[in-house]
Amino acid sequence: MLQKLKNRLDATSVEVRASVVYVACDILQKCLSLLTTPLFTRLMTPEQIGEMTLYNSWSSTLTLFLTLYMAYGTFSTAMVRFEKDRTGYISSIQTIAVLLCGVFLVLYLPFRGFFNNLFSMSTGLVCLMVAEILAKFALGCWIALKRFEFKYIGPMIATLILIIASPLLAIFLVINSQDKGTARIVGYALVNLVLGGVLLITNLIRGKKVFSGAYWKFALVFNIPLIPYYLSQVLLNQSDRIMIEKLVGAAEAGMYGVAYNMAVTLTFVLNAINNSYVPWFYGKIKEGKTRENRAITNGLALLMAFILMAIISLAPEIIYVMGGKEYAPAIWVIPPVTVSQLLLMYLQYFVNVQFYYEAKGMLVWGSIGAAVVNILLNAVCIPRYGFVAAGYTTLFSYLAFVVANFFTYRWVLKKNGQPDDAFDYKVLMLIFVGFCGLTAIAMALYDQPIIRYIIIAAVLLGLAIKYKAVKEFIQKTVIRK
Repeated sequence: MLQKLKNRLDATSVEVRASVVYVACDILQKCLSLLTTPLFTRLMTPEQIGEMTLYNSWSSTLTLFLTLYMAYGTFSTAMVRFEKDRTGYISSIQTIAVLLCGVFLVLYLPFRGFFNNLFSMSTGLVCLMVAEILAKFALGCWIALKRFEFKYIGPMIATLILIIASPLLAIFLVINSQDKGTARIVGYALVNLVLGGVLLITNLIRGKKVFSGAYWKFALVFNIPLIPYYLSQVLLNQSDRIMIEKLVGAAEAGMYGVAYNMAVTLTFVLNAINNSYVPWFYGKIKEGKTRENRAITNGLALLMAFILMAIISLAPEIIYVMGGKEYAPAIWVIPPVTVSQLLLMYLQYFVNVQFYYEAKGMLVWGSIGAAVVNILLNAVCIPRYGFVAAGYTTLFSYLAFVVANFFTYRWVLKKNGQPDDAFDYKVLMLIFVGFCGLTAIAMALYDQPIIRYIIIAAVLLGLAIKYKAVKEFIQKTVIRK
């Protein structure tokens, strides 16, 4: 048995093995994060959870300005263009990140009182955040290089260190500290600092370049114009928690953060589906057979809606397990944010076409518009209706983003003289409306658990009876056999 497994692995291409390992690491990271959430919510108060939520939100925002996302986006292009000196490119762009972090600290420290009030954090935590951002950037560059080279042993070990050591250290510090919010932040940050710090030095030693005009020009010219798009995405995903803390309080930000993370927990499923679907779809565009895409996208939307409905249907139980009774108000955040995930799938459908025809300009403006709408709605609705309103502002913002990209997608097709037959709009709309209707029913039954359990059991029984049909459906849509 073991010999057969070994022979099968040996026969598998290194590309496939690397892809499997990276996907497995991503899933493992997500699973362990979910498993540790109930422990932290019971060791810490919602206010203390809110401190961690706020720290992560500001960290995500500052990462854009301090690293320009150079470890993502155009990184693969750089690995192709500078194939003979990849490590030199990495060590060179690290210097850009170091300088940006230094400039930020020079601007921050003299006015730390103002910035600390803005961030709702102490000077020590802000400095820790900057150091962690730099360390994570070095780690991200290293892992991105290994992914590109289809090498997975080193990144796998690094991932295991992060997902095991970080929560263990954080739990130890939380248990033995009065300031549990800061303790959890430090626990996770220290592991990133050590691992990322080592790789920062390693990348520099291997690359042997502190400055390269060609590398700097490439990185800056390609990444700076994308800052508005990246910033809008960060604001769309992170502004809710920051504004909740400012307008309502840290406890509410903590409850919202826990609920939001549960609602988007299956985003990796959406990403995996899209990564598998895009090459197939692009092939159909090239062959002029885009109409064949209709059945696939309808099926994928229906499958995603079903998976997301499971989260919505069990929202009270999910929140109780993850947070306890204290987090009960957060139940009502899960439905609108989860519905947003189906809209995100629709958005990706249209964006894939824009990427194929290299028409990304309108995407930037649509993203900025959605972020602005989200911020304005938050400013009006959160003070009036509380933190739950942020879930609905997120839903409305994604709806606006999808509509904008729908018209952009049709404009791109017309510009390139292509037929508009890739998607069945009526079916997709029917799926979305039906999904919203079932969501409303599920919400109405949140205080009727017995009825919900009976319905869930009936659905599961029906799926078991129709197992062969379900299997065939998944094969046709996801695997496309």
